[in-house]
Amino acid sequence: MGSIELVCPAGSPAMLEAAVAAGADSVYCGLRDETNARNFPGLNFDAGELAQAVTDCHRRGAKVLVAINTFARAGDEARWRRSAETALEAGADAIIAADLAVLAHVRALSPTARLHLSVQAAANTPEAIAFYAETFGVRRVVLPRVLSAQEIARLVADVATEVEAFVFGGLCVMAEGRCALSSYATGQSPNLSGVCSPPEAVSFERSAAGMTTRLAGLALDHAPAGKTVGYPTLCKGRFAVEGEASYLFEEPTSLNAMELLAELRAAGVHAVKIEGRQRGKAYVARVTRAFRSAIDALDRGESTAPFEHLLTDLAEGGRETAGAYNKRWR
Repeated sequence: MGSIELVCPAGSPAMLEAAVAAGADSVYCGLRDETNARNFPGLNFDAGELAQAVTDCHRRGAKVLVAINTFARAGDEARWRRSAETALEAGADAIIAADLAVLAHVRALSPTARLHLSVQAAANTPEAIAFYAETFGVRRVVLPRVLSAQEIARLVADVATEVEAFVFGGLCVMAEGRCALSSYATGQSPNLSGVCSPPEAVSFERSAAGMTTRLAGLALDHAPAGKTVGYPTLCKGRFAVEGEASYLFEEPTSLNAMELLAELRAAGVHAVKIEGRQRGKAYVARVTRAFRSAIDALDRGESTAPFEHLLTDLAEGGRETAGAYNKRWR
């Protein structure tokens, strides 16, 4: 078994530099528009910055993967076409996409361009993955965060593509590509405009009784005074059903699957991915460094245990979970 590729977020040129310096094998980034799923003010790259990033990363032995992973808006398809052309012109090592039209456009522009299927496509069966591989030449599939390690092992055995899996960061407990709740509340779709729970719609109300988190005025949760709260997304809200308030899946926590790196490598996972393009460069550097150390230890035949709890204080709400890898919420 070879070493697992470490894929890290780069929400800005400064974050890209921090990730590469800390040991990322690859970084993923997006252009400064709604063609990527992290379309927040102050993030992402313009065409010149992307071209410079590719040059700098290649000089240091790292790869740049460009996310054009939202779904093209009817009547505005040219925006997604331009982003694909910009990424190819910059020399990106791969384009990460989910929309069939974007995949087809990249394939037509450059039959040899490397395509990765975004998690936004939510492809998690051999049949779905085979369709993308055979139709568009997709070489890698980023799996949605709904599969256990055992299910991933069975899937890898049945597909010809590389497989990439998330191991740290935000825990999207819904199948990606179906983020309807945020769209309903805020009018901005994560899948079309790249914004899940936009900051301008988020509010925190503090009182003597505790903290209430709201999205577009809708109360999502309430925490007693002194208890930490996470960023309010509807999929992590607490809702009243038949008189009892509970979370849809589990309490707001962050994914940390470092303890499963050996199992994921044995399952045939080619690359592991850190979520967090909307975070700061210090966060990216610290997480990258910890996972670099763990993967290097694994390559030496050593345990990852010394590194598995180095990042707990970065977890959302101060709590972390292995999520669907252990199927606790199922």
